[in-house]
Amino acid sequence: MKLAKILALIGVIAMTIALLNGFINGDFFEDGSVLLNNPWGVVSLVDLYVGFMLFSIWIFIREPSWMAKIIWIVLMMVFGFLTGSVYVFLKLMQSADLKTFFLGNHTNEDTR
Repeated sequence: MKLAKILALIGVIAMTIALLNGFINGDFFEDGSVLLNNPWGVVSLVDLYVGFMLFSIWIFIREPSWMAKIIWIVLMMVFGFLTGSVYVFLKLMQSADLKTFFLGNHTNEDTR
């Protein structure tokens, strides 16, 4: 689990730096229009949001409260895998083992 925690923390740092670079050095609307006018840019965005949705399914299943589910999923859709990296890092820090990490409060349920 130590390696997973390190990788999640690297993800948080990398995503923070990448987002800051984009906001400081880029123009969200100008660069976004270029991306949306390129077929592979559209493919990349569809790929990205499919990943966000799949990751959000795990959050939805894992989180016990509706408020936590909503907050985490909204953050995922807005900030992308910066949120995913933070979520993974926090849940790894709170979990004693990988089963608890993946299943959260569903650890004692039959998962077959």
